[in-house]
Amino acid sequence: MTKYDELATKIIDSNYLLTDEEAIEILTSPKEDLLVLLQASYRIRHHYFGNKVKLNMIINTKSGLCAENCGYCAQSIISKAPIEKYAMMKQEEIVEGARRASTVQAGTYCIVASGRGPVNRELEIVINSVKEIKAENPNMTICACLGILKPDQAERLKEAGVDRYNHNLNTSENHHESITTSHTYTDRVGTVEKVKTAGISPCSGVIIGMRETFQDVVQMAKSLRVLDADSIPVNFLNAVDGTPLEGTKEVTPLYALRVLCLFRMINPTKEIRVSGGREVNLRSLQPFSLYAANSIFIGDYLTTAGQEESSDIQMLEDLGFEVDLEPLTKDCVTH
Repeated sequence: MTKYDELATKIIDSNYLLTDEEAIEILTSPKEDLLVLLQASYRIRHHYFGNKVKLNMIINTKSGLCAENCGYCAQSIISKAPIEKYAMMKQEEIVEGARRASTVQAGTYCIVASGRGPVNRELEIVINSVKEIKAENPNMTICACLGILKPDQAERLKEAGVDRYNHNLNTSENHHESITTSHTYTDRVGTVEKVKTAGISPCSGVIIGMRETFQDVVQMAKSLRVLDADSIPVNFLNAVDGTPLEGTKEVTPLYALRVLCLFRMINPTKEIRVSGGREVNLRSLQPFSLYAANSIFIGDYLTTAGQEESSDIQMLEDLGFEVDLEPLTKDCVTH
């Protein structure tokens, strides 16, 4: 039995938490260890999720026009990226997006809007859209990602039918001010705690490849374990020209796989989602990612193109995996 198998057994049997030394060893493991590392991660993934894969689809309901200074984001006020900019979509456009998500077997529909947080008019559009979507398709999981929430906004989203709320930590607490100064790490944690209190399933993840250290990556994974996020999107930086991180290319396909294995081992019972930057960072090794992760985005992202939906479906079929169409139930929300 390899050391990774031994770790997998301890994780499955007792929810063992890796030491920082064990975690960094995974991130820096030699390439000849990769297959045994993936096998150990797959044992954990299969124990909790079998061969099922959740499909998620994003709609960018408000693009650009954001006063925040996040260094990775093409929509921020400091970005010079030539992206499409528009105010909040109409309700009928958001609802139509949900219908399209359903046709490609996306069980989770993610309603995303740029900006620090929603104003009342924007929140009303989202609330009314969610009510209409749920009336048509009660089993569709609705995830909202609208930024930092004000008092009572989480409760209103819950009442409307929002199942999950995404607010990413993005990076470690130590590295946070190197990425943005217009809000704090504590602001992000506070919003996740706020939606948990409202009874909404928390979704929070990271962006890998923003000049962070191995220790930063370990702390991201462990912070999300403490935060008890139900769904963890692992993004890999797709450095858009015109952003402060333009030209940053730190992630290799092999490193991306090691990161996914680490997140699976530290958060064994959680939905680990291969997210933005999957196609450009994993490239031909994308199929291997699903031996650690159990969820992907399908279709385009916020300002960058994704892979053809048919290619993703074919990838799952070729791997012998199946689309997980189970709705998010109250049992999934443990907070």
